[in-house]
Amino acid sequence: MHISFSNNFCDPCNFSSKMMEDCLSKKIEITVSEAEKRTGRNAMNMQETYTAYLIETRAVESQTEGQCSPPDSLWRRYSEFELLRNYLLVNYPHIVVPPLPEKRAEFVWHKLSADNMDPDFVERRRIGLENFLIRVASHPIICQDKIFYSFLTQEGGWKEMVNETGFQLKADSRLKALNATFRVKNPDKRFTELKHYSDELQSVISHLLRVRARVADRLYGVYKVHGNYGRVFSEWSAIEKEMGDGLQSAGHHMDVYAGSIDDILEEEEHYADQLKEYLFYAEALRAVCRKHELMQYDLEIAAQDLASKKQQCEELATGTLRTFSLKGMTSKLFGQETPEQREGKIKVLEEQIHEGEEQLKSKNVESREFVKSAWTDIERFKEQKNHDLKEALISYAVMQISMCKKGIQVWTNAKECFSKM
Repeated sequence: MHISFSNNFCDPCNFSSKMMEDCLSKKIEITVSEAEKRTGRNAMNMQETYTAYLIETRAVESQTEGQCSPPDSLWRRYSEFELLRNYLLVNYPHIVVPPLPEKRAEFVWHKLSADNMDPDFVERRRIGLENFLIRVASHPIICQDKIFYSFLTQEGGWKEMVNETGFQLKADSRLKALNATFRVKNPDKRFTELKHYSDELQSVISHLLRVRARVADRLYGVYKVHGNYGRVFSEWSAIEKEMGDGLQSAGHHMDVYAGSIDDILEEEEHYADQLKEYLFYAEALRAVCRKHELMQYDLEIAAQDLASKKQQCEELATGTLRTFSLKGMTSKLFGQETPEQREGKIKVLEEQIHEGEEQLKSKNVESREFVKSAWTDIERFKEQKNHDLKEALISYAVMQISMCKKGIQVWTNAKECFSKM
């Protein structure tokens, strides 16, 4: 399968309709069709158990033309998905990179396993990994990255290809980012507000997931206790002649109702995973904000250094010192510099000032381009978030309504059973 790449990915600010048409998701269908438990040896030559995921891709054109060619397929580990996302984070710092599903289950209710090898958890993670690939393939910029395309189509040698890009060397250290956060003097108000919003969004969704887990625990108990009605009605029917059939039927309805909660809560878990995606998106937003803080801090340091050099040059040219310096004290103790020495230093400073001005100009342009492209993607993300969360919450409400209607129907059926006695 051959897919041509547009050159538009070089321009991160161009979010035209043409680019949306060029999205990889419009050209190929991507699925993570199955998960498989495997054993192997890790980098330390120790045996480990892991899960591999089968990625299948098929050209959309072949389907629209009525052809039914078999899909291309390859296996990937979760760690390879992590490597891909880390690469995207470093190479596209202005993009709100889609998050991966959780590596280990969080916000689980007590009957749900937190084991990352549990079949139900692996299945939900399979769905989450497929969603991640579709998110990336649908993004107008990162969908056209050749490393991403190779991730989908080239099983052997992909890791080496990623590492050869040297993206790890470009990654910003956490200490440097933390330093910039506390020392930047003129942060962009919009990014500061976005950072606060991402913190609040994460807090709200975390609280919502905890509430949902507590409700699931109690709901499970309420449903299961209806099984006691079924047992009691069944026992009672054994000692009644006229009422026996009605009690037996009512007990059956109660048993069915009690057993339905497992499927209901499994369906609920998929809605919880949709919320978790935006829980993790909050960190992706903060990553964009941190990158801007780093760029702003570098810009301020460059401006400060340039101002210092200009002051030094002026002091040497006029022979006056504005502030106390060790150099000034040395001159008083050991005599003034010769005119030739002073001229030589002034010349070096003037060259450094010229270089500093060019560097500052370049950093300003880079910063403006980052802000423009980042804010474009943030606006795109906001629209996506509003649409997705609205749909998820509506679907969750519809499911709850359906669940309540089933409860009403069970007791309606029980009432009819009692009426016939």
